[in-house]
Amino acid sequence: MLRRCAPAAISAAIFLLSVEMPAAASQSPEQDADQDRDPAYLAPEDVFDVEYATDPRISPDGSSVAYVRRWHDIMTDKARSNIWIAATDGTDHRPIASGRADYGEPRWSPDGTRLAYVSGAEGSPQIYVRWMDTGDVALVTNLTAAPRDLAWAPDGETIAFVMDEMLEKKPLVKTKLDKPEGAEWAEPFKLIDEARFRRDGEGFVEPARAHIFIAPADGGAPRRLTSGDYNHGGPLSWTPAGDAIVFAANRHEGWELETVESDIFAISLEGELTQLTDMPGAESAPVVSPAGDKIAFIRSENKKRAYRLSRLHVMDADGKNEKPVTADFNRRAFDPAWAADGSGLYFMYDDNGARHVGFTDLEGKRREVARGLGGVSVGRPYLSGAYSAAANGAIAYTKGRADRPADIAIVKAGASKTLTDLNEDLLGRKKLGKVNEIVYKSSLDDRDIQGWYVTPPDFDPEKSYPLILEIHGGPHLAYGPTFSLEIQRYAAEGYVVFYDNHRGSSSYGEEFGLLLQYKYPSKDDFQDHMDGVDAMIAKGFVDPERLFIAGGSAGGVATAYAVGLTDRFKAAVAAKPIINWTSKVLTADSYIYQSRHQFPGLPWEEFEHYWKRSPLSLAGNVTTPTMLMTGEEDYRTPITESEQFYQALTLRGIDTVLVRVPGASHGIAGRPSRLINKVEHTLAWFARYDPANADEDKDDGASDE
Repeated sequence: MLRRCAPAAISAAIFLLSVEMPAAASQSPEQDADQDRDPAYLAPEDVFDVEYATDPRISPDGSSVAYVRRWHDIMTDKARSNIWIAATDGTDHRPIASGRADYGEPRWSPDGTRLAYVSGAEGSPQIYVRWMDTGDVALVTNLTAAPRDLAWAPDGETIAFVMDEMLEKKPLVKTKLDKPEGAEWAEPFKLIDEARFRRDGEGFVEPARAHIFIAPADGGAPRRLTSGDYNHGGPLSWTPAGDAIVFAANRHEGWELETVESDIFAISLEGELTQLTDMPGAESAPVVSPAGDKIAFIRSENKKRAYRLSRLHVMDADGKNEKPVTADFNRRAFDPAWAADGSGLYFMYDDNGARHVGFTDLEGKRREVARGLGGVSVGRPYLSGAYSAAANGAIAYTKGRADRPADIAIVKAGASKTLTDLNEDLLGRKKLGKVNEIVYKSSLDDRDIQGWYVTPPDFDPEKSYPLILEIHGGPHLAYGPTFSLEIQRYAAEGYVVFYDNHRGSSSYGEEFGLLLQYKYPSKDDFQDHMDGVDAMIAKGFVDPERLFIAGGSAGGVATAYAVGLTDRFKAAVAAKPIINWTSKVLTADSYIYQSRHQFPGLPWEEFEHYWKRSPLSLAGNVTTPTMLMTGEEDYRTPITESEQFYQALTLRGIDTVLVRVPGASHGIAGRPSRLINKVEHTLAWFARYDPANADEDKDDGASDE
């Protein structure tokens, strides 16, 4: 067996496993002879040394790129954000705002002489401005809430931003009791009357509305432009004259219960509001053309579908003559940016498990500009990435690779250059798993299914390996051939890891995405996974008796559903799953969207449909040892879902454990030690039920007697 040993103690920052595992189950015989971990392989504690780049912002003249550099602080167990800069010729790579405080959202002034950013270094999040020639930094706001979506006015005198403002609500009970001095009373009651009252990662939220503000770029009092009982969101786009800001908002009556609905508005600096679009669905991400005569935006139809394409549209600045620019493009378009001469637009799109930057003229003629963005989602290999464009046509972007997290790269006149190498000091000394593409036929309808498999370091195709099927979330998301800490750790422990973009995944067009409409999870996507497992076994180096399955969120749903349909897997780990759809859509923060788009009706109208899609309906079939793992403060897939499956399997006498992650929301791997623990719990659970360890267990038992 190729699994490397786990040391007795990984790091003081790593939690002990809360589930006791037999010692022999996590070690192979050769490991007993050598208790030292081989430093050539990716180890749990290496998570703290991984860095990645995000939010690249190329200067207006294209001479340098400011970006956010993310790193893991082992002393606070948190991911930190600093701002760095590099010249586009690859020189002068240095920090702008660095340390254990967070610095983010760098935005160049129109003339490139200053850089605005947001930081809470002095307490609450505020806007700062740095003069690039001298390095002088000014605190320019004194806000009561965190600003976001920063946008400089064309003259560089003003910065617009979005900020939440608390609502003042009249109390239901006006009677006020006077508590005697020194008395200890219970906490006061909390009244909820908002449709959207809870958000994953934030918990129960106080009623607030997002508004657009402006503030002097050299410091001064902010001024609110928008008003009303609505949320007004970014990104924000100034008109070239600097007399108005264009944005998107849903200002419909009853907006709280609407989904995928917003319109484009313009607001003057005097607060005069003009509505520019009024179409069904969501118009968002508006950008005003350099000449100010047109506005580009993204439009999504509000159909009762879980999957839809977003298309790039253009209209005159007054809202007239609206037309789609990517009408014939069977991919989602997003994040548009005008070329400096107004001849067309840059945008991002996902295609066949990869993210790219494209360009289109106003008649819809497209070309590719930059390939292979990614590396921003370092835990699992989700499609990710960002870009920005300079006036000289240069593009800065986050470059993804199979063996490295994101670095900063530029492309100009078709030639690309990578500016940073953030992880060579760590990963250049490690043996990593190799990422390989596999395309196989679905046994359901003979369509191609794309996937990837990662082989262990020092892989020998003549040997036999255990396999982990890792299922992505969404379900309308996609994995790709990009760096993944979790999957590389599994490979380092001797597993072949296989993941696929099953039917319903994004980046393959509308028809493919809609194959799971009203049927997730189902036997259809399950069969896509099983066909992939069979294709991997056919390669000759996967042991069909050592198969394991794991997935998170929608992947956790699919995992729990799969073990109700098959006993092929020796063990399963369902992270943050949905087990009972009727309870999920009425307890999670996504209930308004999900009940409309993922199901044909409400739970009391379509109970049989909800039940058929629920893994709990198959609990009576499960024989696979199953671990459930969920954050205690998860409001997207509440932990009560995992508890239902745990208790159902317990009642049936099936081996199961429930791993509760204290303080964690839906992103249970959001802190470095949690990412480590997620992987180590998964490895320990699989090792317990690996047939290759059966003889070791017997030997240990005999020696103990």
